[in-house]
Amino acid sequence: MLNVYEQIDSNKRKSWIIMVLFTVFITAVVYLFSRVLGFGSGYIGLALILSGLGSLASYYYGDQMILAISGARPANRKRDFQFYTVTENLCLAAQIPLPKLYIIEDTAPNAFAAGRDPKHAVVCATTGLLEKLTRTELEGVVGHELTHVRNYDTRLMAVVAILIGIVALLSDWFMRSLWWGGREEKEERGGMRGIIFVIAIIAAILSPLIGQLIQLAISRRREYLADAGSVMLTRQPSGLISALEKISKDKEPLEAANKATAHLYIINPFKGKGHEFVSWFSQLFETHPPLEDRIKILKAM
Repeated sequence: MLNVYEQIDSNKRKSWIIMVLFTVFITAVVYLFSRVLGFGSGYIGLALILSGLGSLASYYYGDQMILAISGARPANRKRDFQFYTVTENLCLAAQIPLPKLYIIEDTAPNAFAAGRDPKHAVVCATTGLLEKLTRTELEGVVGHELTHVRNYDTRLMAVVAILIGIVALLSDWFMRSLWWGGREEKEERGGMRGIIFVIAIIAAILSPLIGQLIQLAISRRREYLADAGSVMLTRQPSGLISALEKISKDKEPLEAANKATAHLYIINPFKGKGHEFVSWFSQLFETHPPLEDRIKILKAM
C-alpha cells in the first residue's frame, strides 16, 4: 500500500497523464468524425484547443463552478464555529493550510471538497450535516474531505470530469451532424468508408459511456482512500462510522446536487431507492462504493 506522500505524488502524475491521454483521445475521435463527415483537418486543431481550454478551466476554476452550481455561501466563523474549529484542528494534524469553508443551506446532511491543491481548496458542508452530527462525527467527515484535498483527489476528479464532458459533447455533435447530413468525399464511397463510418458510430455511442465508467471507478476508489485518511487524522474510526450510518439513514435527497457533482459528496446525495442492494453490473454506475463495504473496512481498523 502506498503511504500518504507516495499517494500524493501518484495523484499529481495521474492528473497530467489523464490530461495528455484525453487530449490524444479527443484528437483521434475528432479525426475519425471528420473523415466521416468530410470536414478538414482544421477541426482537429479546434478540438485540441477546446480540450486544452477545458482542462485549464477545470484546473483553475473548477471549485468556483461547483460552488456556484451548488448555491453555497461562505461560512462565518462566529455562526459556524464548530465547523471552523474542527477543520482548523484537523488541518494542523494534516499539515495543510486551512481551506475556504462554505455552507449549503439544505437540511440533507452531506459534504464535499474541491480545489486544485491544498492552497486553493474548499470544503463545503450542508446545514443539515452541521446540525445533525456530533463533534466527533463531524471530525470524521471533515477528516475524509481534507484527505481528498491532501491527496490531490480533488484535482484529479475535476480534470477527469471536464474531459469526459468534452468527449460527451463531441459525440453528441457528431450524431447531430449525421442527422442533418454531413459532406462526404466522393473517393470514400467504397468499403473503407463504410468501415470508418461504422467505427465512428460505435465510438460516438461508447466513448461517453466508457469515460463515465472510468470516472466512477476512480471516484469509488478515492472514497476508500479518503476513509482511511480520515482515520489517520482523527485516530478514531467510530466517528466516521457513526457519521456514515447517520447520513445514509437520512433519506432526504440533497436538492443542490446534480449528476455532475454527485461523485464529490461523501455519500451519494440522491439516496434513491435500491442503492443498498444492487447487482454487480449496476454497481459499475454508482458514484460511491457500497456503504456496507466502507463501514466493514473502517471497523477492521
